Amino acid sequence: MRLTKWGHACVRLDRPGAAVVIDPGEYTDPQALDGADAVLVTHEHADHFDEGRLRAAAETNPALRIWTNQSVAAKLVGLGNRVTVVGDGDAFDIDGITVEVHGELHQLVHPDLPAVPNIGFLLAGNLFHPGDAFTVPPSPVETLLVPVHSPWSRTGEVIDYIRQIKPRLAVAVHDGGLSAMGHAVVNGIVGATIGADATTHYIRLEAGAPADLSQLPA
Repeated sequence: MRLTKWGHACVRLDRPGAAVVIDPGEYTDPQALDGADAVLVTHEHADHFDEGRLRAAAETNPALRIWTNQSVAAKLVGLGNRVTVVGDGDAFDIDGITVEVHGELHQLVHPDLPAVPNIGFLLAGNLFHPGDAFTVPPSPVETLLVPVHSPWSRTGEVIDYIRQIKPRLAVAVHDGGLSAMGHAVVNGIVGATIGADATTHYIRLEAGAPADLSQLPA
């Protein structure tokens, strides 16, 4: 399976016969959706969900299917049964890729700001995108997409989340708000701290540069 990051929180997973895009938002490179078979959306925030762009992709590709929660699906009226509402505990299949849904709410930013619904997606039993939450799936995760920078977290919480999941590989996502200096600081701290336990390999992918997950260090 090939993993490509397409800006901020969006990633694309390609394997023979299936191309799945997760969280194509307003900071996503438009080509992320080219030729995609399926789109998964964790929640309604604009950095994860761009309604206009998704509708345009659906119009271009009549076979494109979308799985998301109820609040996002309500914004995609008119696409009919191409949009499927899913929630915590559900499971489905995308062209041979099993997908499990875990999580219910966005991580709290502040008590004055109600948390919106947020779901995470576990693909093929080993790659997990939590959206904007520190959701812990009930089974081991080999590859964890880690939201490393957000209004709702501290770097220490990011480190603790990775340590709790204990993936073989942790991939930095949700980092579009960082400057070059911010990337260096956060990735340096997280990488050094995670590397100290010798169980998880931590990486940050440049936008558009694919990584073959089977070829990464064990």
